Amino acid sequence: MSPTRRCSRSACPRTAEATLTYVYADSTAVLGPLATYAEPHSYDLCAEHSERLVAPRGWEVIRLSPDPAALRPTDDDLLALADAVREAGRRPDPPPRSTNDDNRSGGTRRGHLRVLPDPEP
Repeated sequence: MSPTRRCSRSACPRTAEATLTYVYADSTAVLGPLATYAEPHSYDLCAEHSERLVAPRGWEVIRLSPDPAALRPTDDDLLALADAVREAGRRPDPPPRSTNDDNRSGGTRRGHLRVLPDPEP
């Protein structure tokens, strides 16, 4: 499966750039930026088909355009990414040492379960 979504118009091989949703109760067609996920009751359209969109007679078309500033990464995004990289680069904490109580039976305790060694023949 391809990670890019294609235009919903039949025989159109272009990549989708906008999502069309109908609000039947208000007789409105809403055309906005490409939705994060493909929804069953919306249509993904390429740039050409989204520009040429015509709604049925008596319907209103609302075209939502994204704020260009909102598309760029923010300082919060960059800080979160840096924190994630730092966290991934940390050495894992050493495993806790077992207590004498755990070693009496010759096993290793992990949570509420105990791993016992194979008996020697």
